Formats: sequence, C-alpha cells, structure tokens
Amino acid sequence: MSETLFGSGSTDPELMPASGILPSGLPPAYPERAAWGTAQKLRAWQSEALHKYFDGGARDFLAVATPGAGKTTFALTAARNLLDSGQINRITIVTPTDHLKRQWADAAARVGIAIDPNFKNADGKHGRDFTGVAVTYAQVASKPALHRAKTEAGKTLVIMDEVHHAGDALSWGDGIREAFEPAARRLALTGTPFRSDTSPIPFVEYVEDQDGIRRSKADYTYGYGSALKDHVVRPVIFMAYSGQMRWRTSAGEEMAATLGAAVTKDITAQAWRTALNPAGEWIPAVIAAADKRLSEVRRTVPDAGAMVIATDHEDARAYAGQIKKLTGESAAIILSDDGGASRKIDEFSAGTKRWMVAVRMVSEGVDVPRLAVGVYATSTATPLFFAQAVGRFVRARKRGETASVFLPSVPQLMALANELELERDHALDRPETEPDGFVAEADEMLAANREEKASGELEKAKFEALESQASFDRVLFDGGEFGLGGEMGSEDEQDFLGIPGLLDAEQVSILLRQRQAEQVSRRRKKSPEATPALPDHRLLMDLRNDLAKNVSAWSARTGTPHGVVHSELRKLCGGPAVAQANEAQLQERIKRLQGWFIGRK
Repeated sequence: MSETLFGSGSTDPELMPASGILPSGLPPAYPERAAWGTAQKLRAWQSEALHKYFDGGARDFLAVATPGAGKTTFALTAARNLLDSGQINRITIVTPTDHLKRQWADAAARVGIAIDPNFKNADGKHGRDFTGVAVTYAQVASKPALHRAKTEAGKTLVIMDEVHHAGDALSWGDGIREAFEPAARRLALTGTPFRSDTSPIPFVEYVEDQDGIRRSKADYTYGYGSALKDHVVRPVIFMAYSGQMRWRTSAGEEMAATLGAAVTKDITAQAWRTALNPAGEWIPAVIAAADKRLSEVRRTVPDAGAMVIATDHEDARAYAGQIKKLTGESAAIILSDDGGASRKIDEFSAGTKRWMVAVRMVSEGVDVPRLAVGVYATSTATPLFFAQAVGRFVRARKRGETASVFLPSVPQLMALANELELERDHALDRPETEPDGFVAEADEMLAANREEKASGELEKAKFEALESQASFDRVLFDGGEFGLGGEMGSEDEQDFLGIPGLLDAEQVSILLRQRQAEQVSRRRKKSPEATPALPDHRLLMDLRNDLAKNVSAWSARTGTPHGVVHSELRKLCGGPAVAQANEAQLQERIKRLQGWFIGRK
C-alpha cells in the first residue's frame, strides 16, 4: 500500500496539490482505473472502495471510513471520474458546518473541480464558472424546493458528508429527501458510529437482521482497527485521571467521591462535573500533564499541537486562561458562534502554536492534522460525539505519529475508549432507552454541543463545585489497561507521559507493557519492611486490581463474561482462585492476558 497521494509525498489524504488534477478524455469503460493508475497513488482502501463504487454502478453508495482515513480523497476521485466520463455535470456537496464547506471547496479545487462554498439560498443559482456548490444540511432543509430544482437542472452528483446529520430532525430528513431524490448519483459518507435515535437517514439502505432489527447497510466500511494496521491513522493512547471531588447539591448537602469510583450514575455525573470546574485543581493539573506530554511529542514532531475540548464558552475562556498561566503562550479559542472561527482554525493549522480550546467546533468542523494531544474536558459521553472528538487527533501525516487523549476516569469514557475499534451501524426498531439506562438523544451532536449544560442532568444553577484534586489513574490502549496509578508528577505518571512521540502501534504496546512491568517491580522494592518470606498484601492488592482492569477490558472487547475470562486464565496458568493466588501466579495471568491483546496466545 502506498502512503503517497497525488504524487506529492504527503501522507495527508485531504492535502492534494494542483499537480494531482486528473486527466480528461479518459476511456469510457471504467475510466476511473486509468486515473488510479496514472495521475495519483491512492491508499489501498480508497482504491478498493472506488472499484466497488464503479463496478456496482448503483445510484446510492454509503462509505463508512474512520476519521482521518481520507473520505474526501475517495469522494473527489469518484467525482472527477464521473465528470470526465460525462455521467454527471453538476456536483452538490452537503456538510454539517460552514467551515467544512470551505474545506471541501479547497480540496475540490486541488483536483480541478470548482465548488462555490459561499452559495446562499437567496442567490438562486451559482456562477457559471463553478461546477457546483457546497451547502449545509440546514441550508438544504430550509429551502428543499430550491435545491431540488438545482438538482434537476443537470446530471447531479450529491455528496453527503457525515450523512448522519441528514437525520438531525424530521424536517431535515424530509427536506434532504425532497431536494436530492432526482439526483443522478448520491454518495453518502460518514466516519463515526451512527446516531442513537431511530429516525431513518435518507438514502441509506436498512436491512433486517436475525433479531428483526433493521440496521444500516454500508456499501464499503473501513474501520479504525483496519486503518491502524495500515498505518493510515495514529494509535491513540488514552491517559485517564481520577482524584477526589467535593461539591454541594441543590439541596445544600455537601458530597464527596473519588472520580470513577463504583458509585451511582448521579454521583458519577456530579463528581465528573466537579472535576471539569475551571476553579478547581483537577483541570489545571491535567492540562499541565497534557502540556508535558505535548513537549515530549514535539521533540520528534516539532509542530505538534494540542486541544482542549470544552463544554461551553465560559469554561473555554477559563481553560485558555489557565493555559496562558501555565505556558506563557495564549491559546487559540475557537467558539461556534464566532464569525472568525474558520479563519482561526486555518491559522492554527498552518502555524506552530501549542494550544487551542474549542467548543462545538470539535465535531466535524475541526480538521487540524498537527493535533496530537487532547484534553477531553466535557461530560458528553455519546459514542458519536466521543468518536468525533477522538477523530480530531488520529489523522496520520507520517508513519509513527501517536495521539494522546487525556480523559476523566469515569466508566462511560473508559468503555468508549476500550471500544474505539468497534464498528457500529444505525439501528431502527429498538427501544429509546439503552440497556445501561441512558436515554437515546434525538440528536446526539446537537445535545452534545448544547452550550449551557455540562450534563443532561445537572443545571449550573443547581450545582456548586467546591474542591477537586487530580491523580493519575491508568493508561488505556488497544483494549488493554496499564499503570498502577500515582500522584501527579510521580514517577509512575512520568513513565507514561514520557513515551516517545514517534512510535507505531506495536511499539506503543510493547513499551506500555515494559513500563507496567517496571512499575510492578518498583513497587515491590518499595514495599515497607516486607520480608521475602512473607506475602506483601499491598502488592497482591495492586496485582489483583491490575488483573481485574485487564479482564474488564478484555470482556468489553470480546463480550466474554468476566468469570469466563478468569476461568480460562486459571486453566492456562494454573493456581487457585484470584483471592488465594500468590504474586507470581497473578503476574503470570496478567502477562498471559496482555498477550491476548496483541494476538499472542
């Protein structure tokens, strides 16, 4: 597989130079194959998807590809060939945000397609010099008849980017369907788990499974796991932080809890909210840790940048103030209602500034390939939003770059981090309430981006954060968990913050296991006055907890019950049950289980 695109030497699939313009006058039969073999070198998945697209010849095609894999390149290559073969003569690109309209227009220009991102409904028509327009889903839904007329006026290809947005509201879905029903071709793209509601997405095929549930059917899927193996995206190291939280409820009662402890959903939400309070100590401490990680990454990736994902404007400005105090350098602040947001994103992307703080624009609207470190400072925990957020950090520019995302150590986020590689389809005909008790939002992304709430359950006016302290909890990578916890600034934390910035996925896995073994050995040596002849109850407890974390991660990854995993380990390694196992037996089970994560039995 080649990582070079359009003969430029760049590994960023969205950065295509003008020299990559495809030739006109291609053979009428399978024109795309001539293009693929001459003017550009595509990634293997893009070439495979294009073959499937043209061989099938279907009017509708849904491509699901992980963020950072190069969906834009795939779609524009298809569009260029459809234009050159005369199958279409107009293009409409539909995106979630105004910023993305401009990104698409710039990318299209680099392959010789003129797209107008400034078209307004009031304009009626686009200029003669343009092949088509880039519009938002909201723009289409507000004037579907206008866009239907534009679609009918030519042989139109409609590219629907992040197509799950077509179902943001019933009226939106109806409008998209009305506007683009006459299109000659419709190419739908998405890079994230589909929405959690049960409203069908226009022009997406649903197939009933064995349980009688209709699920979306993709024509081509390229998931994060496959992209990671192909070195198309960066491996993501999740750094989880816990700590002690104290707050006052609306009833005036003072509460305290450890972030991520086994408590009720309400207490977890309140502790999480307390951690994210800018006036506490948790956020500054975690940002400082992330900044240390950024400094380490910049040793080998000098322009690497970092981003804090904030809940609302007030918090974003406060976080930016803390970054200024910590680093002496101002952070770029990207707010959703700022008219200059797109310009600020472009400036940050092209520069070498260390930090940016974003609100709402963190979804599909931020495309900054040099982002390598993130702080997830929001209490939104839907799979869609989480995948979009993490997707801002995974775009690979060259082989070996890693991404590091700092998280509050709460069950919802830990589960999402461990399940990053899972592929999901949009399911209809299912209950609105999920098994874990969470109610599916009618619009996950709008709910996730809602400004004046950091939690669906807690209004700011009814809650008062009193005190928060941070502590290092663990590292999550590829379904495995590493680290024994530690104080901020401790050697145990620094072991992981200091991981080199250029490592491939296998090297990250090996290094994390080494650091884990070193920490276990170090703790054994530091155990107070424990004689070799006596068991060290502190070390045994640490090992049991470590084993439990890894069993939990393997269970989440494979669906195997915890008890079955423990039984299999005991069968393979020998020894008694966990409660009676000694140090060597526990270490052997941990080592064996960690081997499973990298395919070693």
